[in-house]
Amino acid sequence: MKLPRSSLIQAACAVAILILPFTGLIPDYWITLFNYIGISSLVAIGLVLLTGVGGMTSFGQAAFVGFGAYTTAVLTVQYGLSPWLTLPLAVVVTMIAAALIGAVTVRLSGHYLPLGTIAWGIAFFYLFGNISWLGAHDGMSGIPPLRLGSHALIHPRDYFVVVWIAVVLAVVATQNLLGGRVGRAIRALRRSTRAAEAFGVNTAGAKLMVFVYAAMLAGLAGWLYAHFQRSVSPGPFGITAGTEYLLMAVLGGAGRVYGAILGAAGITFLRDQLQDLLPWLLGHTGNYEIIAFGAVLVLILQTSPNGLWPILFGPPSAPKLPQPRAGQHLPERELPAPGTPLLQAEQAQKSFGGLVAVNAVSFEVECGRIIGLIGPNGAGKSTTFNLITGVLPLTSGRIEFEGHPLQAQTPQRAAALGLARTFQHVEIVADMSVIENVALGANLRGHAGVLRSIFRLDRAEEALLFASAMRQLDRVGLAEVAFEPAGTLALGQLRLVEVARALCLNPVLLLLDEPAAGLRVGEKKALARLLREVRAEGVSVLLVEHDMDFVMSLADRLVVLDFGTKIAEGAPALIRQDPVVLEAYLGGVS
Repeated sequence: MKLPRSSLIQAACAVAILILPFTGLIPDYWITLFNYIGISSLVAIGLVLLTGVGGMTSFGQAAFVGFGAYTTAVLTVQYGLSPWLTLPLAVVVTMIAAALIGAVTVRLSGHYLPLGTIAWGIAFFYLFGNISWLGAHDGMSGIPPLRLGSHALIHPRDYFVVVWIAVVLAVVATQNLLGGRVGRAIRALRRSTRAAEAFGVNTAGAKLMVFVYAAMLAGLAGWLYAHFQRSVSPGPFGITAGTEYLLMAVLGGAGRVYGAILGAAGITFLRDQLQDLLPWLLGHTGNYEIIAFGAVLVLILQTSPNGLWPILFGPPSAPKLPQPRAGQHLPERELPAPGTPLLQAEQAQKSFGGLVAVNAVSFEVECGRIIGLIGPNGAGKSTTFNLITGVLPLTSGRIEFEGHPLQAQTPQRAAALGLARTFQHVEIVADMSVIENVALGANLRGHAGVLRSIFRLDRAEEALLFASAMRQLDRVGLAEVAFEPAGTLALGQLRLVEVARALCLNPVLLLLDEPAAGLRVGEKKALARLLREVRAEGVSVLLVEHDMDFVMSLADRLVVLDFGTKIAEGAPALIRQDPVVLEAYLGGVS
């Protein structure tokens, strides 16, 4: 099998890094510094995934480094275990602690999330410093070195190989994770949680998984640190260290795995130089580098919020998609017979305090039909969509889909039942490619989890998911921009991307919220042809649209809302002549 060029370059760079210390060209001092860079890189890689990709800012990762370090210190010093045996135990203890902390922390949003990480980061710093069997503030010493047979890895050059093998493995594992089905779900968390939920992503579970994964890398870093330093104390695991780790991720590039290594190198070198330079300039000793780090952080956020990696190395190249085997395709959902009752809303009502947004609305959608839901702005159309798809709970009334009551509906359950939707205001992950955004719609049609992604055992499934996504992009006329960043597309194109993503779910019912808004005349005609084709395939469509020529030429039946109340229902020809509808919406009675 021929490896892609990027993989060969990465392998060559990894080999060069591992060989470099043994050439005699680098002094021991710099080798030691590179070891600290490698250990910090592990923490920063986790933060790239947690903060840069998942959108969860954490100042407390140093505490997880402490969990890994103290676990191996206790087990080796007090219980005499081999350092290599403590590695899985240190990682597991860190992951358990992260799962317990994350179960509470990841539920926070806005500024409460980083404040929460600061709180438990400080709490664990003082906890480490006040437990006597951990050595309190004096810490623990006498931690044995790692050994290969009888050879102790005491020299920095020997330890360099261990540290950077761990970094290389972390980079490969994280890149593989981000390149799969789970990775797309993670990348949607920061920019478009609503879209992720609408296509079956368990956002709470995904956030917790990312939190635990980042903590696992921090625990590995702590294990390496303890056996390199040969002692541990609370100082390196406090909130100051946590802030430095976050700065490494931001400096290198908050969404780039390789940027974590760049950021770790930059901050470690800067700290090393400033610790000598600033006291000399100011005439006093102290942690003045913290002030410099704050200035660096502000400067980076102001001038290059995406970090240094994109500036130095440009945007990422388009990934080469795996190709499915001939004749293979994703299984298709079996659709009910045309005309079968599909969705029934009976006296559906939604109130926000004293405001009734949807007032006792009843209507039905049959299989293989296009139903238009029309009305003036503020009529309750999008709220009705949100009731059907589980974004909002019903206040009263009943909605059923294929006999399933939707009172306890969630967006994820709606997607599992076959309800796919677009949004009134476009929900797209701007920094993902167009085809990756569309493939997110097929999230529930894949089954590969974290481990299969990390070990790259998901390639066959990924090939089928991307083949389906490309087919839907071709249907909406956007195949030529499949590998462009979604954020570079015009509004009309983004609406078509949303339609393709919804079709990628293989839905029973397609809910389209103003899909023709922003489209040119030719694009509207192409969309109309596509929706007729979808109807002929047996898929039902519930359509909200303000372009009356568009919706009346498509719909089999129209439901008209005004101030949350249904005022009319019937064939387009009858609705066009209904005096109540004319007065409320279509321009008055002529």
